Amino acid sequence: MTDLAHVYWLGGGTGGGKSTISRRLADRFGLRRYDTDRVMSDHTARSSPGETPYLQHFLAMDMDERWANRSPEVMLDTFHWFRGEAFELIVEDLLSLPAERVVVEGFRLLPELVEPLLADRRQGVWLLPTPGFQRAAFEQRGSLWDIAGRTSAPERALGNLLERDRMFTERVTGQTDRLGLTGLVVDVGRTEDELADQVAELFGLT
Repeated sequence: MTDLAHVYWLGGGTGGGKSTISRRLADRFGLRRYDTDRVMSDHTARSSPGETPYLQHFLAMDMDERWANRSPEVMLDTFHWFRGEAFELIVEDLLSLPAERVVVEGFRLLPELVEPLLADRRQGVWLLPTPGFQRAAFEQRGSLWDIAGRTSAPERALGNLLERDRMFTERVTGQTDRLGLTGLVVDVGRTEDELADQVAELFGLT
């Protein structure tokens, strides 16, 4: 899609370092940065109920129903952002920005949705964190219990969330492999500088 030829897409599993790496790239190469996590509330408000059934169902549930009382498999298959709901609003936002280079990041950038928009396939990279890296990242941020701690069964909810996220990363890996896109495994021991350098090289920025 030539209208988005100036966009660099950085997707992948939760806790994979997308925000950190996108900030580093934006600072180093003078890119605008678009964080899809920060606009989730706005996109929820702008969404048409008839076109976002999974989102509407999610909004109607309490915290236990969302995170503690359902299996990780059900959580994965019914989570609205994992289903690509409201992805068109990301595209709408990007098209409304000035036509200058921008790095867009977030787990909502599913490979199968981004692939048709790539003018240059090098401009899409997906970070694929290992379970150990994910947990370490959440612990380092102090956010490990942010969601699970608001349920009546925190331990079970946390286990569900971590397993759901592991399976989501596995799903993203499968999509990148099937589509011939670039997936980058992120494991404990890799520094932020090393990861930023590698993503910049894959994007063709260096």
